Amino acid sequence: MASHIGRRIFLATLGGAVAWPLAARAQQQPKMLRVGFVGIQPREAPLYTNFLKRMAELGYQEGRNFAFEYIQTPNIEGYEKNYRELAARRVNVFLAVGNERALRAALSVAEGKPIAFLASDFDPLAKGYVANLSRPGGNVTGIFVRQLELAAKRVEIAREAFPRATVVGLAFDVVSREQRDAAAEAARKLGLEPRMIEVKGQQDYGGAFNTMDDVRGQPIILPAGPMFFRDREAIAQALLERRIPSIAAFRENMEAGALVSYGFDLIGLFYDIASYVHQIARGAKPSDMPIEQSPRFYMAVNLKTAASLGISLSDVFVARANEVRE
Repeated sequence: MASHIGRRIFLATLGGAVAWPLAARAQQQPKMLRVGFVGIQPREAPLYTNFLKRMAELGYQEGRNFAFEYIQTPNIEGYEKNYRELAARRVNVFLAVGNERALRAALSVAEGKPIAFLASDFDPLAKGYVANLSRPGGNVTGIFVRQLELAAKRVEIAREAFPRATVVGLAFDVVSREQRDAAAEAARKLGLEPRMIEVKGQQDYGGAFNTMDDVRGQPIILPAGPMFFRDREAIAQALLERRIPSIAAFRENMEAGALVSYGFDLIGLFYDIASYVHQIARGAKPSDMPIEQSPRFYMAVNLKTAASLGISLSDVFVARANEVRE
């Protein structure tokens, strides 16, 4: 009888010894943060690599406590379908980057879940997505770039670099029409004739830029937009073949062959938005998180392109272009 009771005590003790570490390990297991994002660039693009780098610095390890649920789409028409797919994967936080269509697609499926955005092609306050920049309200917050002001500034740079110009080409696509309009207004004020150049994809660049054939040597403005970033090599080649100087939004366009770039640090903003995701994961409410405005703008000149086009830029212009304002 005693041995039977002893055996039961032993088994109970053994069971407790086994159960306790299992329970402890279960409590210590980090919660998986699932971040969902639809983009046009390949997953290994430097933009996304910089986001993942910052997430790792903040303590998130893919496969352990963090999953980057990324879906690549060839065009913006794929946003709605792919954000629905992310919702089905039960992501915790949505990322919406660039244009209004991305944010609208994320909002349509989020069902109140938090959304961190990089509003680089539209004004979230003017469009009514947030109540104000200091306390946005609702379930969205993030970083806002005043892109329309930058579009006008690029025209001013074109006027400075080409004081004898009479025409400025304004390239645009479906997501950059507001930038086109802001640039056109600035051009008219500066005495330049704005020439609208709609581009619809890589197969169309040559034909689109041929509209500048009768004003060779006059500059073209390239807007901020996912297509202009993704296809920067093809765009630069098409422009250089036609000997057309260009002022672009992204530094990466300048590196690909555009003459000048002036705009925000897109790769840096992907690093910055990770902090919003981290705060949300720790319990912060998007409605109470102030929307930041990008503090970093870069201007740079491709001297190789200038030499290839036979363009002589003033030393003052080149020196100013290499300055970085943070």
